[in-house]
Order: sequence, then structure tokens, then C-alpha cells
Amino acid sequence: MADVTTTTNADVPTDPLVARMRPFGTTIFAEMSALAVRTGAVNLGQGFPDSDGPPEMLAAAVDALRGGQNQYPPGPGIPALRTAIAAHQRRFWGLEYDPDGEIVVTAGATEAIAAAILALCEPGDEVVCFEPYYDSYAASIALAGAVRRPVTLRPDADGRYAFDPDALRAAFGPRTRLVLLNSPHNPTGKVFTPDELRLVAELCQEHGTYAVTDEVYEHLVFTGTGHVPLATLPGMRERTLRISSAGKTFSCTGWKIGWASGPAALVSALLRVKQFLTFVNAAPLQPAVAVALALPDSYYTGFADDLRQRRDQLVGGLAGAGFDVLTPEGTYFVTADITPLGGTDGVEFCRSLPERCGVVAVPTQVFYDDVAAGRPLIRFAFCKRPEVLTEAVTRLRTLATPTG
Repeated sequence: MADVTTTTNADVPTDPLVARMRPFGTTIFAEMSALAVRTGAVNLGQGFPDSDGPPEMLAAAVDALRGGQNQYPPGPGIPALRTAIAAHQRRFWGLEYDPDGEIVVTAGATEAIAAAILALCEPGDEVVCFEPYYDSYAASIALAGAVRRPVTLRPDADGRYAFDPDALRAAFGPRTRLVLLNSPHNPTGKVFTPDELRLVAELCQEHGTYAVTDEVYEHLVFTGTGHVPLATLPGMRERTLRISSAGKTFSCTGWKIGWASGPAALVSALLRVKQFLTFVNAAPLQPAVAVALALPDSYYTGFADDLRQRRDQLVGGLAGAGFDVLTPEGTYFVTADITPLGGTDGVEFCRSLPERCGVVAVPTQVFYDDVAAGRPLIRFAFCKRPEVLTEAVTRLRTLATPTG
């Protein structure tokens, strides 16, 4: 690979990997968070909580730090955490995974997704995904030299994000290597229905493709149907790498403890890549996450109920400020249409919002290949303390106040 610190711009395209990565600059999250700091705005852009996770987990981390668990852990993750992950998946989803060979601990779900794509895809392979998509998906696909085939999620007449089944069928072809599915879905808050999942499963089996599922919001679902892992559908466990993490469920996004589960052959392929990315990570935090995974059901239901209240608080506030709000079924996020407020371009709207009313949001058009589909939509995070949301809503309502 060329030394990118010494090559000229004219030389860059001659290196295929460098050329593939040229479109990926500073992430929108870094840009908007920096804008929040510079302006003193309320940051509802990046999806991180502003309170800590369960005290049992924090205490276990302190004990591990003081107890000497500060050196390299085993490559696949410490046995206690892999055992806890297996027990968690059995308990909530009825999925059986062998802790020794079918589970690997990663540096967050982002690394697991990147390692999975790099492990399973060759240059020219195609990856079916749903847009808008989390920005790391496109970068990971590009790193592998693969080609993304996005299927667009659009708000339907009921204000719920959906996709055209025929468009999904058309996205699959002879070069399709895997489908990348995120449910509950960031940034839309969509929870894929059982019928939608069945169609994905049928197409995977018809075309002999793998599935990589990003399920980091698995416990943050606010609808009656709840979360259904794709791997639970007939014929899908053996072709699915199921990815999740501790960050969202336990409010510890900075810990970067994720994991992947699946058949031994797929997990082994992922691990071969992962060992040359981070090798291992966060030794004293792994036993703490094992403790968190074993918390009683009341923790999980209570956390989801609390977030549902915060969702409703922000949804109501955004509607009162004049946005056309798309109520999410899960995750940390709510998307809103800026058209009723005279907005036409989400990037411009979000860059001006801190100066206009002191709030930061994220434009979702940066997560689309079909930019026009996302141009009027922006995303707000509601994983903040109620008083922070109250302040943000108060500021946002000034947008609907006539001036002059």
C-alpha cells in the first residue's frame, strides 16, 4: 500500500484501497458533536446516554481493575463473558451458541461488523443493505472491495418506515454475498416485522447468501411485537452472524464491548480478521459486562420503559416545534421531517440549528445512497436525561415562534 503521508493527490487514485476510502472523511457525528461544543448547544446528535449504567456493572469493573485483570484477555474474549453471552441469548431469544467456538468478543459492534464483512467478502462481491444505514457499513464494505446494494426505507402512509419487497428481491443477484440487516434500525427507529424478516430469510436461502445482523438495540423496542432475531427463523442460524454489544443496553458506549455469535466456521473467519484489527480489548470491562448480562428481567423492562417515556417526551416536543415526526418503534432515535418548518436540506438545516436555537441534530441524508430520499429528514437522540430533553424542546419550540 502506498504511503499516503507522502503521495500527492494525483497519485492517490492509483492505489485501489486508498481510492475506495477517499469518500470517507470526518464522520457526521464528529462534525456535529464539535459544533455542539463550539456553540454550547444541547447535543441530541450523537447517540450516547448522559448517565451511567447499572451500579452492579460499574462495581464489577472496579473490582476487576483492582483485582489485576489488566493484561491481555484471551483472543475470543474471557470465558466468563462468552458464557454470559450464551446464557443471555438462550434466555431471551432461545438461541443456543457454544461459548467455546461460536462466540467472539469484539471492540464494540462496529469492529464485529467490519471484521464480518472483511472475512466474508471478496472484491466485487455484493452486500444487500437497507438505507439509511449506519455510516460504518459503507466504509466496511468499501474496505473489503465489495459493492453495496441498498434497499431504501421510506415512510409509508402510516408514518412507519417500510421497503418495497420487489426492490429487495431485485437487490439480490449472482454476486450477492451477504445481507446486512440492522433491526431495531438506526437511524429510523424501525423494527423489522416478522413478515419482513421472513422475506429476508427466504431470499438468503434462495440465493445461498450469509446474513450479518446488527442487533445492538435488541432490548430497546417499544412496540408490542418486540424484537425477533433473524437467526431464530428456520434455516437462518447456520448462515447468520449475529452481532450485539453492551453499549446501548447498559449505557456504556465508551467501553466498546461487543460480540458476534454464529456457526463455528463463520465465527472462526471473523476471528481471523479481528485478531489483526484490535487483537483484544478492554480486559477489566469484560467481567463487568458478564455481570450486567445476568441482571434480572426487571432491569431490561425498566430500561426500555424509561426510554419509551423519553421518546414520547421528545416526539411530543418536536411535534410542538412544528416538525413532522416519525415515531420510532425502537432504538435511541427519532427522525423528523423539516419540510413544515421551511427546510429543504437536512445538512444545511442541522448546521444552522445550533445558532438558531441551541440544539444539535444529525442530517440523515448522509446515510443514504439515494440522497433525495433522506434530504428532508434529520435525527434526534432521546437517550438523555429528562431535564436535558426539556431544555432542548424549549429551545426547539422557538423555531415555531413567529418573529418580527
